[in-house]
Amino acid sequence: MRCFTVLGPSQTGKSTLVAKLASLEGTPRKSVSPYGSSLTEFEFGSEGWCALDTPGANEALALAQDSLLASDACILCVSPSPDEAVLAAPYLRVIEASGTPCILFVNRMDEPRGRLRDVIAALQDYSSHPLVLRQIPIRDGDAVVGSCDLISERAWRYREGQPSALVELPDSAAAREHEARSELLEHLSDYDDWLLEELIEDREPASDALFAIASRVLKENRVIPVLFGAASHSNGIKRLMKALRHEAPPVEALKRRLAAAASLDETALAAVSFHAYHRPSVGKTVLARALADGLKQGAALGGSGLGSLQEGGNGRPNLTHGTIFAAVKSDHLSAPALLTPADALPPPAWTTPPTPMLERILVPGTERDETKLSATLAKLAETDRGLKVMQEEGTGAQLICAQGPIHLRDLRKTLSEVFRVEVTDRSPNPIYRETISKPSNVHYRHRKQTGGAGQFADVQLSVRPNARGQGFTFSETVKGGTVPRNYIPAVEAGAREAMEKGPLGFQVIDVDVTLTDGQYHSVDSSDFAFRAAARMGVRQALSEAAAVLMQPVVRVEIHIPSIFSGSMVAIISALKGQVLGFDRDESAKGWDVFRALVPGGALDELARALRSATQGIGYFSKTFDHFEEIYGKEAESIIHTHGSGSHAN
Repeated sequence: MRCFTVLGPSQTGKSTLVAKLASLEGTPRKSVSPYGSSLTEFEFGSEGWCALDTPGANEALALAQDSLLASDACILCVSPSPDEAVLAAPYLRVIEASGTPCILFVNRMDEPRGRLRDVIAALQDYSSHPLVLRQIPIRDGDAVVGSCDLISERAWRYREGQPSALVELPDSAAAREHEARSELLEHLSDYDDWLLEELIEDREPASDALFAIASRVLKENRVIPVLFGAASHSNGIKRLMKALRHEAPPVEALKRRLAAAASLDETALAAVSFHAYHRPSVGKTVLARALADGLKQGAALGGSGLGSLQEGGNGRPNLTHGTIFAAVKSDHLSAPALLTPADALPPPAWTTPPTPMLERILVPGTERDETKLSATLAKLAETDRGLKVMQEEGTGAQLICAQGPIHLRDLRKTLSEVFRVEVTDRSPNPIYRETISKPSNVHYRHRKQTGGAGQFADVQLSVRPNARGQGFTFSETVKGGTVPRNYIPAVEAGAREAMEKGPLGFQVIDVDVTLTDGQYHSVDSSDFAFRAAARMGVRQALSEAAAVLMQPVVRVEIHIPSIFSGSMVAIISALKGQVLGFDRDESAKGWDVFRALVPGGALDELARALRSATQGIGYFSKTFDHFEEIYGKEAESIIHTHGSGSHAN
C-alpha cells in the first residue's frame, strides 16, 4: 500500500480533493477519528492507496505533522488567490522540515481569483525548494477551461462530469507554454547532467526521458512540482493521481528517511505510529503504518505484544509492509513514535507541535466529573501532543494549555462525547507577588498561658528589601545566647510562613529577614512558640514596610511570516510590553522570530491579537523573565479584585 497526506489551509477543498481522487477507480473506504482526521483507502492503477486528510485549522497543525511521519509523499492544497499564499506558509515549513516529497496542487481554479504565476511567486517566498510549474492553464477569458502538460506538450479541455478531451493547444497559449516549458527544463537540468547537455546543444529531449527525470527529482525531494485543477468539477484530478503514482517514492524510501532521522538501523524499524484517539467502550486506538512484514496480533511491537488489529480501521488485517492498521488494546503504544519490536522511540524533532498559547481552567460540572477529570486529561494528553495539562498555582485546579479556541472546543467535545465528563472553562487566576520598598524593625513577644506549661518567645527582627530576583533570605546576628541555637531554625520557618501572604494579599518575594536579638524562657519556650513569634513579627514588619505589588514579566518569542513583523511593534506597545528586536528565522524561509518582554497578565490578549494580525498563523513561546512593580490605579484595581481587597467586609 502507498500512502500520502493531503494538507493545507482551511477552505481550499482538501476533503473534496481526497474524495475525487479516491473515486477515480471504484468505491473508497473511509474512517474518521474524533479529532477531524480521516483515512481513505482506495484502489488506483491496480495498487492500494491510503489518503490521510488532516484538518485545515492552524491549531490542528500537529495532526498534519504526525501524518507526514507515515506518508510516502504529500499534496499541499492551496487557494488560487495570491493574497492567501501566506496561509500555506506553516505547511510549507513543516513539509520542508520533514523531508517529505511534495506536490503542490492549486485547487478551485474554476474561480478566477488571480494569475497562476502570481500564486507561485507568492508561495515561493516561503519555500526553500523551487516551485516548478508542470502545467499551464488554458483560458477562455477569465475562466480556466483546460490545461497543457509542459513535458508531453499535450493540451486537454475540461468537460463537466466527463474525462478531459485531448485538443490542439490554442495559439493564444503557445507563447506562454514555450516560456513555461523552458523554465521547467532549466529547473530539471540543475539535477541532471544529461538534460543540461541536451539543452546546451539545443536538442529537444524526449518526453519519456523528461518524465523519468521529473520522477527521480521528486523522489529525491529536490523540487516541488505544481499542478492545478478544480476538485469539485473533477478537473485535473486524474493528472494529479498519475503524478503520485509515477513520481512518489515507495514505502522503502520512507523507512530509510525515518531510520536516518533516528540514527536507527533500518532493518530494526517495524512500524511508525502517527495518530491515536479514544473511543467509547473501546479505549485507545493507535493508527500506525507497517514498515516490515509479519506484524500480527500478539507480535512484539514497541516493547510488548500487540492487541487486536484492524486494517485501516476496517476488516481483518493483512499487514504487509506499507499497510495502515489500527491497534486496539495496545495501550503501551504511543503516538507518534518509531516502533521496533523491543522499543518505542520518540519521533523526529520536527514533529514537535507549536507551543500552546491558550490557558484555561477546566471546571467540572459535578463531583463525579471532578473525580474523573484528572485521569481523563492525562489520557488525552497521551494522544494529543499539542495539549499540555498542569495544575493551577495555589488552587490545584486543572489547568490546560491548548493551541487555541478551536482546539479547546474539540477538547471539551471529546471529554463530553467520549468520556462523559462535562466541563466549563474559565481564565486562570493571574499570578501576582508583592515585596517591600523600605526596611522595618520589629520587636514581637509571643506569650500565652494555658494553665500548664505556657508559650513564650521574644524576637527582634530586621526586615529589609532584597535585590530583584534574590528571593527570601534569612540570617541571624544573635549574641550571648539570648535565643538558643536550637530555636533559630524555628524562627526561620516562621519567617518563611509569613511570606506566603503579605499585607496586599499575595505571596511576598525578595525580602531579607535578620534575627538580631530576643529572649527565651527555660520552661515555656519551644520551637512552636518561636515559630509563631517570628511569623507574627514578620507580618507586622511587612505591614510597616511599604508593600509594593509585583507583576510577572515574560520573555516571548513570536514566530511569524515576515510580512506581519511590522504590525507586532504596535501590538506589543499596546500591551505595555517592550520590543527587544527580531531576526530572520534561519530554519524557515520567509519567517521571523520577534522577541519582546510582555506583562504576564497580557498573554491572553497577545494570543488574540496575534491570531487576528497573522490570520491565525503566528504563535509564540514564553519563559518567565522577572517581576516588576505596579503602581497607581492599576495596582489598586488588582489588589481589590485579587488581593486583600477581594476579602474585605
